[in-house]
Amino acid sequence: MPERSGPGFRRRVGPPSRRARVALLTLGVLAVLFLLFVMFAGFWTDWLWFRSVHYSSVFTTELWTKIGLFAVFGLLMAVIVGFNVWLAHRLRPPLSAMSVEQQSLDRYRAGLAPFKRWALIGVSLVIGLVAGAAASGQWRTWLMWTNATSFGEKDAQFGMDVSFYAFDLPFYEFLLGFAFSAVIVSLLTSALVHYLYGGLRLQGPGRRASAGAQGHLAVLLGVFVLLKAVAYWLDRYALAVKTGSYKGVSGWTGLRYVDANAFLPAKTILFFVAIICAVLFFLTPIRRTWAPALIGLGLMVLSAVLIGGLYPAIVQQFQVKPNEQAKETPYIQKNIDATRQAYGIADAQTTQYSPQGSTNADALKPDAQTIADIRLLDPNIVSPTFQSLEQQRNYYAFPSTLDVDRYGTGTGKQDTVIGLRELDLNGVQRNWINDHFKYTHGYGAVVAKGNQVDDRGQPVFTESGLPATGTLGDYQQRIYYGEKTTTYSIVGGSNKEIDYTDSKTGQNAEYTYSGDSGVSLDNPITRAAYAVRFTEPQILYAGAITDGAKVIYNRTPKERVEKVAPWLSIDADPYPVVQDGRVVWVLDGYTTSDGYPFSSKTTLGTATKDSLTNQRGELLAVANQVNYIRNSVKATVDAYTGEVKLYQWDEKDPVLKTWMKAFPGTVEPKADIPQSLLPHLRYPQDMFKVQRDLLGQYHVTDANSFFNGSDIWQVPVDPTSDTKQVQPPYYVTVRMPDTKAASFSLTSTFVPNQRPNLAAFMAVDADPGDDYGKIRILKMTGDSGAPGPGLVQSKFNSRQEVASQITLLKSGGDSELEYGNLLTLPVGNGLLNVEPVYVRGRGAKYPTLQKVLAVYGDDNVAFENTLEDALKKVFAGAAPATTPTAPSTTGAGGTPTSPATPSPTGPATPGAGGTISPELQKALADAEKAYNDGQTAFKNGDWAAYGNAQKALGDALKAAEAARGGGPAPSPAATPTGSGSPSPTP
Repeated sequence: MPERSGPGFRRRVGPPSRRARVALLTLGVLAVLFLLFVMFAGFWTDWLWFRSVHYSSVFTTELWTKIGLFAVFGLLMAVIVGFNVWLAHRLRPPLSAMSVEQQSLDRYRAGLAPFKRWALIGVSLVIGLVAGAAASGQWRTWLMWTNATSFGEKDAQFGMDVSFYAFDLPFYEFLLGFAFSAVIVSLLTSALVHYLYGGLRLQGPGRRASAGAQGHLAVLLGVFVLLKAVAYWLDRYALAVKTGSYKGVSGWTGLRYVDANAFLPAKTILFFVAIICAVLFFLTPIRRTWAPALIGLGLMVLSAVLIGGLYPAIVQQFQVKPNEQAKETPYIQKNIDATRQAYGIADAQTTQYSPQGSTNADALKPDAQTIADIRLLDPNIVSPTFQSLEQQRNYYAFPSTLDVDRYGTGTGKQDTVIGLRELDLNGVQRNWINDHFKYTHGYGAVVAKGNQVDDRGQPVFTESGLPATGTLGDYQQRIYYGEKTTTYSIVGGSNKEIDYTDSKTGQNAEYTYSGDSGVSLDNPITRAAYAVRFTEPQILYAGAITDGAKVIYNRTPKERVEKVAPWLSIDADPYPVVQDGRVVWVLDGYTTSDGYPFSSKTTLGTATKDSLTNQRGELLAVANQVNYIRNSVKATVDAYTGEVKLYQWDEKDPVLKTWMKAFPGTVEPKADIPQSLLPHLRYPQDMFKVQRDLLGQYHVTDANSFFNGSDIWQVPVDPTSDTKQVQPPYYVTVRMPDTKAASFSLTSTFVPNQRPNLAAFMAVDADPGDDYGKIRILKMTGDSGAPGPGLVQSKFNSRQEVASQITLLKSGGDSELEYGNLLTLPVGNGLLNVEPVYVRGRGAKYPTLQKVLAVYGDDNVAFENTLEDALKKVFAGAAPATTPTAPSTTGAGGTPTSPATPSPTGPATPGAGGTISPELQKALADAEKAYNDGQTAFKNGDWAAYGNAQKALGDALKAAEAARGGGPAPSPAATPTGSGSPSPTP
C-alpha cells in the first residue's frame, strides 16, 4: 500500500534505530569528555605555569584551601539540611489524622514515594554544592584567620588588638552568615516537607501544626534567634569598623557619640533579649504552645525598633545636636589618630612656610642641586620622541608613559627618563607564525638625561641605538616580558626568532631563546591542553613546534606578580631597571585591610586616579574599600627569563607577616635585595596618591579644628591637561628647607578648598635610606598669597609678551603646543615653578622642547629658550658680589659637614703619619678644582654645572677623609689668592 500523506495525516514515528541511539550516545559521551577536558586544561596549564615560575606552593595552597572549604562547608550544609528534611519526614502524622486539604496532596506524595531517598540525597547535595562553592570563595578569610599576626596595637574603644578586627571578625561573620543560611534553608525545606506530609496545614479548624512539626520548627526558630543574639554581640565590635559619612569624609569609620552611648548599650540589651527569646522557642515543644515564644519574638522586634532605632535617634537629636562639637570631638580624635596610623601618615612633618617673592645669592646656594637637577624631560610627553628617534624597527614600540629613575654614582648620578623598546605586533604582517614564533621579543633600553635637551630640543640620550650602547654597559637586551607584551609566544627548540634587523646588512639577525622560562610542549597532552586554553588547534599539529619548544605567556610584569601573589595589590606603574647585566621590572606591592578600627576608608581606584590615568591604562584597585595600606613588598620580574622575585620591604607589617605564614617561602627577606638594585628603588606613586588624598583633610590633627572644617585641602586640577583630572605627583630631586642636601623625592601640591592659591607643598623622600618614606609638608602661611598651579598657568598665559611668543610658536595654527609637567619647587626661601613647553610642527611625529616657563614669586615670570636663560631672568639680581662660601655637604654616614676647600697656595694638612699620601694629594686637588668650578658656574648662572661641581666637591672631601683614615676633613691653611673673601673653614 502506498504511504499516505497529506494534511491531517500524522505519521507514526517509532523509537530510533539502534544505529541512531549509538550515534547519539557517542556524541553525548564525546561532549561530556570535551567539557571535562576543557576543565582539565585550565587546571593543568595553571599548574604547569606555577611550576615553571617556581611558585607551585601558591597554586597548591590556594587549591587545597578552596577544596577543603568546599568539602567541609558543603558537606556540613548538606548534612544539616538533609537531617532536617529527614527529621521532618520522620515526624509526619499518620494518614488518618490528615485534613481534606492535606489528603488532596496524595498524588504528589505517591509520585515522590519511589524516589524519596534519592530526592533527599539530591536536594542535600545541590544545596551543599552551592554552599561549598560560596565557602571556597572565602579562602583568603580562612588563611588570614588561621595565620593571624598581632598588630601590637589596641583599638580605642574596646581595647582589642587590631588583628581581631582585621583577621578574626571577618571569619566570625562568615561563620555566622553560613549558620544563618543553614538554618533558613533548613527551616524552609522542613516546613515544605511538613506541609506535604500533613504536619502543617493552612486551612480548616483545629491545630495548624502537629506536635512533631511544632517542636521541630520551634527548635529551628530558636536556633535562628540564638544566632541573632550572637550577631548582636558581634555588632558591638563591628561598630568600630562601621562606615558612614561625616564632616565631608564619605568613608568615615568608627564609633561616634551616639554609637558609643546609644547603639552600643542597645546591642548589649538586644543580645540578652534574644537569648531569652531563644529559650522561649526551645521551651515550645515542652509547653505545647507558641504563645510565649511569639510574644518573646514580638518583644524582641519591638526592642530592636525602640532600643536599636528610636533611642539612638533621641540621643542624637536631644544630646548630640545641641552640643555636637563637645560630644563628638573625643571620637573625632580617635578617628584622626587611627586614620593617620593606618595609612602611614602619622609621622608626616608639617612646617610653616612663608615663600618670599624675591631671593638672593646666599638663599640660593643651598638649593643649587635642586636647580641643577630640574627635570625638563617630561616622561608623559616624550614617548613619541623616543618612538621616532629610537624605535628603529616597525615591530618595536615604547610605552605611552616613560619612567623616571636614577643612574650613575657620585658626580655622575643623574635623574633619567627610561623606556624599553618593546615588541609591537601591529608593525608586522599578522599571521600565526609571525605573531607567536618569529616576533617574540623587544630589544634594549633607551635612556635620556632628565635635566637636559640638545640644541634642537630633543633628548640627550645616554643609552641608545640597536643594539643599545651607552653608559649602561653590557646587559641582556632582549625583552621577552614587558608592559606591552600581551600575547603568548612559542620559543626554543629549533625555532629561529627575529632578533632585530641589522642596519648595515639589512638582514634579520636570528636568535633562539635560551632562558629557563616557559612550559615545555614536548608532551602531547600538554600541547592539547594549550590548544584548548588558547583556542588554537594548530598548536596540536604545527610542524614549527619541535622538541625543546616552550610556550611563554602571562608576560606583563603586573600580571605575573598578581598571579604568584594573589594577596597583593600591585602599583599601576611598573618601571624597568638595568642592573647586574639584566633588565628587570620593579613593581610595588601593597597589603591592605578594611578592618582597622576607627580608620576612615578610601576606594583605591578613586584615590589614585589623575590626569595620566588614561595614558597608563591602569588603576590601583581592589574589590572593596580599604582603611589600611602598606607598601610591604618590592617585586621584580626579569625581562628575559620572566623570573619573579618578592622581597619583604616593610618588616613590621602584620598583614604581610600573616600572608608569609600562609605562603611560606614565597617572600624573600629584605636583606636579600641585590645591592645593585637598591639605588633604583623608589617610593611608589599610588601609595603616595592615597596618602595625599587622605592628608587633604587629615593633615589636621586637632579634633576641634577638624570639626570646624575650615582647613581642607585639595589636590589641584592639572592645568596642563584637558582631562580636568587632578595633577599627578612628580619625581624630582629637591632639597626641603629643613634638610641639608637635595634628595630624590616624590612631590605634590595642595590648594585650599575651592580656592586657587597654594595651600601646601608635599614631598616624600623616595630614595632608600634612613629617611625613606619621610613625608614633609610645607604649609603656606595665611598671608603668603602663593599661587597654585592653576594660577601659575594663568599668570603665564596672561602675559602679553608670552602670548605673542606663543603665537609665533604656533606659526599661525600650523604647530601645536604641548605643556610639560608643571614642577613646583621650594628654592631660595620662595617657590620656583618650572614648566617645559614642547612644540609639535605640522606633520611632525613628535614634539621638541622649544621654551621653558619659570615663575618665581608674584612678578618674576620668564619664557625663554633654555632653562638657564629663564632662571637668570627670574633670579635677576641674585648673583653674588663676592665669591660665595661653598655650601654644606653631607659627610660619611649622612652627617652634615662644612666643605673644607684646600688653598691653592698654602700647604695641605698632613695625614696621620705626618706626610701627605698620594691619595690625599689627589683628593685635595680634586676638591680645589671642584670648588673653583662651582664659583665660576655660580657667577655665570650655569646651575647644571654648579650642581655637578657641588657633587664633585662632596665626593672629593669624602675621598680626603678616607685617605686620612676617617679623620676630619683637611683644613685650608691659607686664603686663596684673588678670592676677595676668606676661604671657608670647617
